Amino acid sequence: MKAADFVRGDISVTDHRNGDDLLSAGLGLKGLAGAPAPFADPQHPTPVELRRRAIQASWKGIADLGPLGGYGSVYGGVPDVPGREYQAFAWIPGARQPHRVLLQVPDNFDTQRRCLIVTASSGSRGIYGAISLAGAWGLPHGCAVAYTDKGTGAGYFDYADDSGVALDGTRAQRGSKSLEFDPPAIAGSSAIAIKHLHSGDNPEADWGRHVLQAAKFGLAMLDRAYPDQAPFTAQNTRIIATGLSNGGGAVLQAAGLDDEHLLSGVVSLEPNIHAEGQGRALYDYATEASIWLPCALSDERFAHVPFARTPHGDVPPAWTARCASLHAQGRLAGDTPAKQAAQAYEHLRAAGWVDGAMEVSASVTAFDLWRAITAGYASSYMRSGAASMPCGFNYAAPGADGKPATASAAVRAAWWSDGAGIPPGNGIGLFGGMDASSDPSLAGADCLRALWEGQGTDAKTLHASVAATAGRLPRADLPIWIVHGADDGLLPTAFSSEPYVDWLRAQGRRPLYWKVPHAQHFDAFLALPGFGERHLPLMPYGYWALDRLWAHLFEAVAWPTDAPTPQGKPRGKAALEREALGLP
Repeated sequence: MKAADFVRGDISVTDHRNGDDLLSAGLGLKGLAGAPAPFADPQHPTPVELRRRAIQASWKGIADLGPLGGYGSVYGGVPDVPGREYQAFAWIPGARQPHRVLLQVPDNFDTQRRCLIVTASSGSRGIYGAISLAGAWGLPHGCAVAYTDKGTGAGYFDYADDSGVALDGTRAQRGSKSLEFDPPAIAGSSAIAIKHLHSGDNPEADWGRHVLQAAKFGLAMLDRAYPDQAPFTAQNTRIIATGLSNGGGAVLQAAGLDDEHLLSGVVSLEPNIHAEGQGRALYDYATEASIWLPCALSDERFAHVPFARTPHGDVPPAWTARCASLHAQGRLAGDTPAKQAAQAYEHLRAAGWVDGAMEVSASVTAFDLWRAITAGYASSYMRSGAASMPCGFNYAAPGADGKPATASAAVRAAWWSDGAGIPPGNGIGLFGGMDASSDPSLAGADCLRALWEGQGTDAKTLHASVAATAGRLPRADLPIWIVHGADDGLLPTAFSSEPYVDWLRAQGRRPLYWKVPHAQHFDAFLALPGFGERHLPLMPYGYWALDRLWAHLFEAVAWPTDAPTPQGKPRGKAALEREALGLP
């Protein structure tokens, strides 16, 4: 049996049957969509309770499980899948902190058609972050599924009580157990440290290596699960890489680093990807968006876009204030709010933003995601600690008065299961980067943008870190299918998948690419009133591409040289029907 020599510490092996399966921890579709799974003792949840709620939170954060969304009836499903899980902390050479790896082996694993799905979490989510894509498709097909959190996740470290997260998801004091994230001590600090942002590793530069390590971990654990069938290798086991958003970028990074030819095919959804000199890096257009979009979205053309107006039909006051600030700084010449909004809109159009992406980005802007992303990613790229983030930002538990305080034991206990990876949220606030003006967030946004546009030492450090995240060229015979929503307002296709695909084709590669009409970035947002009726979910298109890859690998169906994009139509106010997807 192979040894996973990149694993340090214990490898946890747990059985999941009889009301506690691999895909939904026994909750089923109805339970996944329901209220948060309870903790008997909120201050001391058990590993079983934490796992169940982590799986539920991962499903609800990614998939549209709403009554109109069609999940489980039009596409997808949540069958009971009993099996085993193998979990450990793995280390990239030279890394300060580990990434978590996990293999799910269903009892119906097909030893005759050996299949391993490898995936990375979306966003900055924890280990189960891709379960609604990779697990939901792979486990019912009899595949084992290997996950990595790619150096992200909600293993937050709280300096207030010197505690982090152990392998089983419970809180533990530093030194008592191996922790998911164990940052250097800071004397007298009560800060909260986030693994993705404060590990000092710039983990995004290693996301592809994390995926390849997870694949190797999967093979090694299959040797342990089926010793009479060993060895499991890339020569006798088909390894399919799939992921979405940051996870989609991670599997494409892995494809460019796969010198050992581990991967048999890749299906990437809405990837955060760029190649050197191709497209725009997320930090570039996110810092631009955080400054300009609030004003641009004030333009009358966005008056009927969801989240672009208050419930009373007004422009949000903070957005009007942004127009005034940009005018006062001389960046907008218009002498009325309407003229200023129109000029901000034209500024973004000139920078490559298209109307569909700007319309949907109203949701990203309204939820203040640009500030969360840019403040966090700057810290990761600068390799800063929790007490030395760029531009004065920091994380702490908010008190009753909104000021930094100390988190309660119950709040801390739920971080691992409930947290999305980058705060604010789940009892952690993002502080700093503000001033006392009528537009308090602009100071921090300008500071973060200056790290991209500047020429100083800090700017050079940040640019070097971003450059290290660029995707590399995959081998010529690797099947790749990229699926991206045409209306993605977080990772616009014009900045990410389109220039990447063009680059691949210019280099002689033949990726399949679907730019799906009416699909946007967050399927989970489709359950929000007034939003889902304008759009389609992206997940069914990913499942469909995986089906085609399966047929190619296991049924000798020729890999297509071209795949016309399905022309669906918006869901409308009624429940989703399959015909709306436009799939064959």
